[in-house]
Amino acid sequence: MTTELTILGWSIILFFVHLTLQSQLATLDRGIGWNAGPRDGTPAPLGPLAGRAERASANYRETWPVFIALALGLALTGRSGGMAATGAWVWFLARVAYVPLYLFGVRYVRSLAYLVSMAGLVMMLIRFL
Repeated sequence: MTTELTILGWSIILFFVHLTLQSQLATLDRGIGWNAGPRDGTPAPLGPLAGRAERASANYRETWPVFIALALGLALTGRSGGMAATGAWVWFLARVAYVPLYLFGVRYVRSLAYLVSMAGLVMMLIRFL
């Protein structure tokens, strides 16, 4: 299996980390009744930590499809490895770092982690093209 596909597997685990953080922190803010209920009406506002978890998860889900497409495309075309594998690692590690940076409200460094992750995707794209 290629490095890119291995990291794709790890990216699914990271998706579940985002999902768990987001849902658990929202439940802490809104209560278990809200989580178990139909969630009709206007929900109570999220606190800072739950709001950050929600936004970090949304940000991940915006870039994740591009990573998936590139990882699969590289594997199918036989262009995996080299710069693409490095780019996949760069994307993944930056996305892992992004989670605590966003949760703890670290300005600028969080944005830098996002930019580094995008550079990883560009590295993969260059190898793909």
